[in-house]
Amino acid sequence: MKRLQGVEHPNRFIIILVLLSVLAAAIAVRIVYLHIFSHEFLAMQGDARAMRHIPIPAHRGVITDRNGEPLAVSTPVLTLWANPKELLTVKSRWSELAAALKVQPAVLAKRIETNATREFMYLERGLTPENGQSVLDLKVTGVYAKEEFRRFYPAGEVTAHLVGFTDIDEQGQEGIELAFNDWLTGVPGKRQVIKDRKGDLIRDVQVKENAKPGKQLALSIDLRLQYLAHRELRKALLEFEAKAGSLVMIDVRSGEILAMVNHPTYNPNNRRHLNPQAMRNRAMVDVFEPGSTVKPFSIAAALGTGRWTPESTVDTGNGQLRIGRYTIRDVSRGGLLDLTGVLKKSSNVAISKIALDIGAQPVYNVMQSVGFGADTGLSFPGERVGQLPMHRKWGQAETATLAYGYGLSVTAVQLAHAYAVLGNHGRNMPLSLIRQDRKADDGAQVIDADISNSVMGMLRAVVEEAGGGGARAQVPGYHVAGKSGTAKKLATGGGYTKSSYRSLFAGVGPVDNPRVAAVVVIDEPSKGGYYGGLVAAPVFGRVMAGALRMLNVRPDNLPTETPSVVVGTAQGGRG
Repeated sequence: MKRLQGVEHPNRFIIILVLLSVLAAAIAVRIVYLHIFSHEFLAMQGDARAMRHIPIPAHRGVITDRNGEPLAVSTPVLTLWANPKELLTVKSRWSELAAALKVQPAVLAKRIETNATREFMYLERGLTPENGQSVLDLKVTGVYAKEEFRRFYPAGEVTAHLVGFTDIDEQGQEGIELAFNDWLTGVPGKRQVIKDRKGDLIRDVQVKENAKPGKQLALSIDLRLQYLAHRELRKALLEFEAKAGSLVMIDVRSGEILAMVNHPTYNPNNRRHLNPQAMRNRAMVDVFEPGSTVKPFSIAAALGTGRWTPESTVDTGNGQLRIGRYTIRDVSRGGLLDLTGVLKKSSNVAISKIALDIGAQPVYNVMQSVGFGADTGLSFPGERVGQLPMHRKWGQAETATLAYGYGLSVTAVQLAHAYAVLGNHGRNMPLSLIRQDRKADDGAQVIDADISNSVMGMLRAVVEEAGGGGARAQVPGYHVAGKSGTAKKLATGGGYTKSSYRSLFAGVGPVDNPRVAAVVVIDEPSKGGYYGGLVAAPVFGRVMAGALRMLNVRPDNLPTETPSVVVGTAQGGRG
């Protein structure tokens, strides 16, 4: 080998050339190997730099009434987000973007600068597709969109307390939406796309996983009855200038809740100026002393002991009964009353004497069997169970007050359920807010059928006969049974208020073939009276009349027409 001219260390130079040649050859071999024998590796590496998986939103399950009418649906919306770092490179377009988003330029600028070190910030959530696309059409660098769903409630305030609502991420926050959140929530899917280094979509490759929508939920309520109850309750609150009210209707045969409304209410579609007090589902959260509405169950307890019959009488004397340092008084003197008369006159004295005769335990047992002081099994968020006191040794005062509805507390739903038991011939059907396929004999027999039917007959007399106090609850074409109640409200510091009342009416219709049990609660009426028979009974009558017609229940009290007889003179011819 010739000596390299001008090279001080020729051997070193040769070694470097050889090493470079070997390196170049190795690279060439590696390139050939990767392209021919390991193509999948290159594809994987390329995909890792350009291939992306974006979520496919899954809509939440639809909530409907028992007839399929939608109560809660999810509608597609666009959510706009931005990369603040990218937006900082196009400050000249901030004012244009602010105008499209309908915000002040200074407000948008401050938000971008506050999040300058981040790569994500929301611009606007829940936009209609049209409004969202109009912003995207500006093609401002750093502005992106993602598909979401927003919950909408077609019935608005009419079903707000029952259905509840979700947050902006479609997670249940109140009512049925919260109680059945897992059932209603869908599972997002996954879509494979190719994006460039700027994040722009190049190609939609394929759907890797399909989105699974949430399951549909059919409630037991009938939206027609819900609207009816909502309208009549609101009308009563305005007429009597009441503070609040609740109304519950139950299918006697199945235990399904057909309507549940409260006032005041709110619009779940617009909660910007929401008063938290209006969010309470008072029918299930508020507890109260039921007053005279529980007297039918005390009568049932007396009949159950065998010591009393419907024809038994009790002397109310001068309308007062002294027990220790307490005096029980009747609003009106009744004299000698049979058990029907006790309910018609709503005599505290008479029912107290009956309870003292049979003892507190039978009364307690009947009230417990119809659901007072117990969980309804509805699993509704925030629902209260009330209180049914149990004493180791019952005093006379505790026995008497329990019999006429003081010293215990119930919810409107519990009270309606108890009357549904009476209407179902003493059989206790489990309550449900979900549509069911049950038969009337699926429940447990908790009151003897003959006793239950006998009490129903007494309650029919309360509504239909003179002096019964329930005349305003009558329903044209139907026999209905019911009982009014007027209960003083508890004072904050203990004891009872002097002028604050709850007006109550509970009943069942029609009597011959019971179908619907209903309870009306009017809280603190301040104009035109406060007695349950005056304030709550008319609401019951109007709602029951509408409900029985809507449910196509056959009338059982149509007037009987007397056939007319035409009297004339017979004329005969000669034979």
